[in-house]
Amino acid sequence: MIAFPYDYYLIGWFVLAAAATAYVAYDQFAGNPEPTVMKCGFILVTLYMGPFGLLLYVLADKEPRPGEHEKFTSPLWKQGVGSTIHCVAGDATGIILAAVVTASLGLPMWIDLIVEYVAGFSFGLFIFQSLFMKRIMGGTYWQNVKMSFMPEFISMNAMMAGMAPTMSLLMMGRDMRAMDPFELVFWGVMSFGVMVGFATAYPFNVWMVKKGIKHGLMTEPPKPQKHGSGHQDGGRGAQHGAEGPDDHGASGHGSHGGHGMKPEATTPQLAALAGVTGFLLISGMVLPGFSVNLRLSARDVQGAIMPPGMIKTFDLPAEAMKDMAAVPPRQVSYDAPADARGDRALEPRIENGLKVFDIEASVIRWHILPDVAVEAYAYNRQIPGPRLELTEGDHVRINFHNSLPESTTVHWHGLIVPNEMDGPAEITQKPIPSGGSYTYEYTVGQHGTYFYHSHDHPDRQQALGLYGALLIAPKDPSTEVRADVDYTIQLQEWLKREWLTYPAMLMEGEIPNYFTINGKAYPSTDTIPMKVGQTVKLRFIGTNNNFVHPMHVHGGPFEVVAVDGVTLQDSARYQADTVNVGPGQRYDVIWTARKPGKWLVHCHIPHHTANNNVEQKGGGGLMLVLDVQS
Repeated sequence: MIAFPYDYYLIGWFVLAAAATAYVAYDQFAGNPEPTVMKCGFILVTLYMGPFGLLLYVLADKEPRPGEHEKFTSPLWKQGVGSTIHCVAGDATGIILAAVVTASLGLPMWIDLIVEYVAGFSFGLFIFQSLFMKRIMGGTYWQNVKMSFMPEFISMNAMMAGMAPTMSLLMMGRDMRAMDPFELVFWGVMSFGVMVGFATAYPFNVWMVKKGIKHGLMTEPPKPQKHGSGHQDGGRGAQHGAEGPDDHGASGHGSHGGHGMKPEATTPQLAALAGVTGFLLISGMVLPGFSVNLRLSARDVQGAIMPPGMIKTFDLPAEAMKDMAAVPPRQVSYDAPADARGDRALEPRIENGLKVFDIEASVIRWHILPDVAVEAYAYNRQIPGPRLELTEGDHVRINFHNSLPESTTVHWHGLIVPNEMDGPAEITQKPIPSGGSYTYEYTVGQHGTYFYHSHDHPDRQQALGLYGALLIAPKDPSTEVRADVDYTIQLQEWLKREWLTYPAMLMEGEIPNYFTINGKAYPSTDTIPMKVGQTVKLRFIGTNNNFVHPMHVHGGPFEVVAVDGVTLQDSARYQADTVNVGPGQRYDVIWTARKPGKWLVHCHIPHHTANNNVEQKGGGGLMLVLDVQS
């Protein structure tokens, strides 16, 4: 999934890595004079480290001119590169294979780290060192295992000490797609982790090469043409503590007392090195657990992408992460036109006297401004969802289908309905699974301004667009407070950052930066045409999740005639120019057009009348215009 600019960078990185690997593979087997095991080591490390692997190969190992490989690779720093290459090629291969398996099995991160260590150490010791190096080291396979154990232990500890915290902090960081082997960013983290592991293992490998207990780079001599030819015996002694070529003709450093090697490390030195690298390893595996939740697995977090600025702690549960995560753009099933409007009246079917509505929830892309689109959850592909217009006494049936990637329910806010029709997940009904359906059926016994919304993880789902107006006319039309114009205002808050949409919440990192009336931010909100002397009934609905919005109308006061769906008695009605609309609240107000002009309806929190903190054409967000003509 392409979610961030660095996804494009990763694509470029792996194209370069493939090209670099192809070059190293070709050049190695085209004539670079070293044993096959080292050729394969450089190829694997270049595959994992991309251009940096190529750089190491060119600077430390690639024969500059025929016959100069031995002299070219003789400096200790280059011999250390060769030793570390051999370590990383084997260990990293085991680590990466283990990471793929543990992620696929859904194992928690702390187990993943242990399995990766065991797999990397085993692959490096039993395959790359003891098996692939057997010809060079001499002796039996199990002798080589015994001799290779301590140097491999030290080298693997140092490498994993760098890789473990790198993988933990990046995989369990903001972008947890990094835990999924099917995401490119997983391989990007692995590549970076290998580079960090190489850097932490390198100084220890240099020391072990210098002390003659690990191989460095080696030169494979040409096959002898006749006895006594110049390169028959490999042509050089081993540098820095390892004298002479091995008996198979590869010159360079032997390993752990292998043929031609003169180990100089003392037992206390090896014990100290093992202890220090062991401490670094444990620190690298444990310390990230103070910052991220290592008890979680790739299956738990499902590739969640956290909002920028959110505080993550070691005890943050996976369910919280998924609730706060961005909507993956690949889940979008419908791109709404930029000029699409929500809150469109849904015409019912009449079946045996019942009013039947069909509603579907799905993931769409919705324009809150012409150049700002959000990935959203929507009823019937519109935000707000379709307006349900009923009459007191109606018997209604709502056939609901869930096309979201998660479970959901529908609650009829403020209505008195049978308990099993009320909608709270796990309380009155089982959550409706993805792909599932549920039928809500009840008789309407009230009238006024109401709304419907999700009641399964509503902090996520309602914030992302699952809400719609439910307007119920009284059975006796004469009891309704009428106006010349009837307009419904549904409020919402949105968080759009770095291409992605997150559910806006009043917590660190999730504060909204866009605000909408009926799914649009000013200047894309509606303009309501009126004449002087006309009245408009504004139905304010707090379909938003977070703020109390003081909604103010210019051009004179209005009369508050209904609160939360209940029509006020004449004596209880009052004049105001601002009402504080909290989440879930409704106010019906009657405003009279007294003078011509463009009169604002807006939230009186200035930040809420801007788009991402920017004003456009005089404002933004929670604003619309009453355009009164004389």
